[in-house]
Amino acid sequence: MSRRGRVTVGVLVGVFLLFTLLGWGIDAYTDWLWFNEVAFTNVFTGVLLTRLLLFVAVGLAMAVIIGVNLYLAYRLRPMLRPHSAEQATLERYRMIIAPRIGTWITVVCAVIGFFAGLSAQSRWKDWMLFRNAQPFGVKDPQFKVDIGFYVFEYPFWRYLLGVGFTAIVLSVIGALTVHYIFGGVRLQGVGDRMTSAARAHLTTLVAFFVLLKAVAYILDRRALLLEQHVSPGLYGAGYTDVNALLPAKEILAYISIVVAIAIIVFSNAVMRNLVWPGVALGLLAISAVAIGGIYPLTVQNFQVQPSLQDKESPYIARSIEATRAAFGLDKTQVSAYLASNTTPPANLPADTSAQNVRLIDPQLVSEAFTQSQQVRGFYDFGQKLDVDRYTTAGTTRDYVVGVREINDGQLTPQQRNWLNRHTVFTHGYGLVAAPANQVCGGGLPYFVSGFLGAGQQTNCSSPTEEIKVDQPRVYYGEQATEYAIVGQADKNKNVEFDRPQPGDNNAGERYTYTGTGGVPIGSTFRRFVFAIKNAESNFLLSDAVNSKSRLMYVRDPRTRVEKVAPFLTIDGDPYPAVVDGRIKWILDGYTTSSTYPYSQQINLQQQTRDELTNQGTFALARDNVNYMRNSVKATVDAYDGTVTLYEFDDQDPVLKAWNKAFGGHLITPKAETPPDLAEHFRYPADLFKVQRNLLARFHVVNPAEYFSGQDFWQVPNAPDNPDRQVQQPPYYLNVQLPGQEGTRFQLTSAVTPNNRQNLAALISGSYVDNQPRLEVLELPDQTVIPGPVQVHQKMTNNAAVRSELTLLSNSNQSQVLFGNLISLPIGDGMLYVEPVYVKSGQENAVPLLQKVLMSYGDGGEYVVLANSLKAGLDQLVAQGKNQSGTNSGNTGKPPASGTPPALTGQLAQAAADLDQAIANVKAAQQSGDFTRWGQAMQQLDTAMTNFQNAQKAAGAGGTPTGSPSTPASGAPSAPPSTNPTPGS
Repeated sequence: MSRRGRVTVGVLVGVFLLFTLLGWGIDAYTDWLWFNEVAFTNVFTGVLLTRLLLFVAVGLAMAVIIGVNLYLAYRLRPMLRPHSAEQATLERYRMIIAPRIGTWITVVCAVIGFFAGLSAQSRWKDWMLFRNAQPFGVKDPQFKVDIGFYVFEYPFWRYLLGVGFTAIVLSVIGALTVHYIFGGVRLQGVGDRMTSAARAHLTTLVAFFVLLKAVAYILDRRALLLEQHVSPGLYGAGYTDVNALLPAKEILAYISIVVAIAIIVFSNAVMRNLVWPGVALGLLAISAVAIGGIYPLTVQNFQVQPSLQDKESPYIARSIEATRAAFGLDKTQVSAYLASNTTPPANLPADTSAQNVRLIDPQLVSEAFTQSQQVRGFYDFGQKLDVDRYTTAGTTRDYVVGVREINDGQLTPQQRNWLNRHTVFTHGYGLVAAPANQVCGGGLPYFVSGFLGAGQQTNCSSPTEEIKVDQPRVYYGEQATEYAIVGQADKNKNVEFDRPQPGDNNAGERYTYTGTGGVPIGSTFRRFVFAIKNAESNFLLSDAVNSKSRLMYVRDPRTRVEKVAPFLTIDGDPYPAVVDGRIKWILDGYTTSSTYPYSQQINLQQQTRDELTNQGTFALARDNVNYMRNSVKATVDAYDGTVTLYEFDDQDPVLKAWNKAFGGHLITPKAETPPDLAEHFRYPADLFKVQRNLLARFHVVNPAEYFSGQDFWQVPNAPDNPDRQVQQPPYYLNVQLPGQEGTRFQLTSAVTPNNRQNLAALISGSYVDNQPRLEVLELPDQTVIPGPVQVHQKMTNNAAVRSELTLLSNSNQSQVLFGNLISLPIGDGMLYVEPVYVKSGQENAVPLLQKVLMSYGDGGEYVVLANSLKAGLDQLVAQGKNQSGTNSGNTGKPPASGTPPALTGQLAQAAADLDQAIANVKAAQQSGDFTRWGQAMQQLDTAMTNFQNAQKAAGAGGTPTGSPSTPASGAPSAPPSTNPTPGS
């Protein structure tokens, strides 16, 4: 290469390295600034130094091992080589390599060491846990070794073994190449094909490889407790593993040691050739196949398979016990619930749990929140809202809550310039809450907080804020995808859009951030750094960036906590809460492991996927784990972005190890959790899903019953659309279940028998004295109580219900949407409640809660479609009483004539009223008067209910003389009433 070419290549390489290192440097510096903002620099420095340490240590060790062997191969080269065509050909390579042998070896070792270091630095989690291992206080059932060895030490030992194998293999390849080039190994010519020095060198490396194989056999014995071996489909060592494979691997380890010694001795001291070392390696391979393969296979086929259940029972018991312990199922409280009552009890309307059933579906009312509470088009509440509980006026009840944020995607083209996106529309405003079982007359939620101003309140909201927030501004939220520049040097200049005000000509009230969130960027150097990082020159040129400016980035609460605690798996459903007058995001953090012996391994993404995944919730990563604890409750302040990690499981060894790894003060002790914050902790959804899915099988603790699989459960599909094959999500309820001492805010889910649709059990997760409580209400086998899919089908197929749903749906204009179907055990029976929403065909229409579909018992005999929760409970009780009276006075004989009997008395009057109500709806539809249409719909509901009651009271199966026709449910609903009532 010419001098100019060398200079050109050098310049290009230099420019490439400059920009690469500059990018790495800027990323590292801005990350450090961010961690300094949230006061977690110990995480940044701890992870960075650990990665650098592993990069240097493993990379240097790999380079040294390979370099020593390459240099040794060069030093052991023969000085005199026999003449041959082969050697003549290799002489050209020797002339190139020999003068600069040190340089060649250094370059090769540097490249290999660099990639080995890159691989090692990604193992920083394994190294940190290895160094800070904690005892579990529980021993594995086979080797009687503390579980902590498997969780903390085993992964890193396995990695080091892999590094050793790689180093030896590369050394053998490299040494063999050097020996060949310099004549130590020959393929042609007379005499030995390998010099004594080359033979000694290469056979020693092979012997070290075989010794590492002996270590691998020892670790493989422990690995058997982590792999899937136990029938049927369970993890851990089974009968064949314990009685055949474990002894086999121990024998193979001893054989490997003997073979390693034989290789060195026979090849260098006794026979000084490769025949016997080759024989020894062949015997090792044959032993591995015979002892490690054929023998266990024989035991499995001839001893285990003929009596599989008896042989595997002890190991099935081990797997059941380990799985229940690893996922926190071992303390599950199981109680029987007969559900023998199929008639609505008389005290049903007075039951507190029945009154507290949630009607507002967080997924369906998000649009209603947005339309009713946004005021400006760029406000948004997300795809799904959250459920929490608050105590107001001395009463604790659950609320559907959402944070009013700015959706950057909804800004108009005029608003989407750099100045507006990053300096004007910087924050949302307010936490909007609505009682979970209270609506206005038109079907909208009844809002009690988060008002933008007096002019924004309507007759569908409380006159005052019931959930008071001292600092309602939201700078950190789930919709915050853009960075924000806040702060002003001029105290009289406010540029941030705060909230709209009546009569402001759409200018809105302005605000200047006064908190401590964000990174100060007042200096020219920092502005220059962030201009490069964001590829945006306005950091240097715009007057919007001043000496008091602060840059907010990484504003999404979930990403923020993941960055602060990279060792945690964060729940997919963060939720906001008002704590001490501030809006705080609460997130559940999980510690996990994949090396808990005998525990069942699951895929987190598959086990937590249901109907709501990616619909306002985040899908978890595809991590395979067999240990999981909700160890941390994290909070993110919506105003200043402060991140706090609170210890929740103070017995978790994994969390203790991580806390120790970062100095011992990373996690706030559980005793220091503010009581106001603890009141808003709730059982985490993703952990509950994992536990629920595992309980579907691991509620069976008898090995024989587990082996048969007859008592397994399954999670039902979404009731209103089971063909989608997505699981029904669990629901938060503020109720008291049978056996509980009082009302709790808990997560509940129904399960059905495997491959059947009737109800098998109800699973609930709650907190009692700030400790998790998992409970199961198990129904008798072969119960006739229907599951969610069955009961939805029975309710919607009821003749009276179907006719009313038809009136609501108007297939050309409106859509009927079913909310969460709640299965609630009350009065020694089952109450089912499913809200019915109607979304008209008009543009920007929102789903409105129009009806409540309810049933009791077997889901088919007592069914009502009521205007409110209270009315539905009353109607169920009335149906129960009427049905009892009908059964006692009706002979059950059909009329003698095939002609239906004429309607008389009260039933005839009810039928006439129903016909008139239908006619009124038609007339109101044609008139276009929305108020009149809403009143007509309410009259129709009343007439339909009266007709059903009269029909049951008369014991007749007649039908009204008129044929009900479908009104235009796509027309707007009646205006909301000014005096909402609970359950209305």
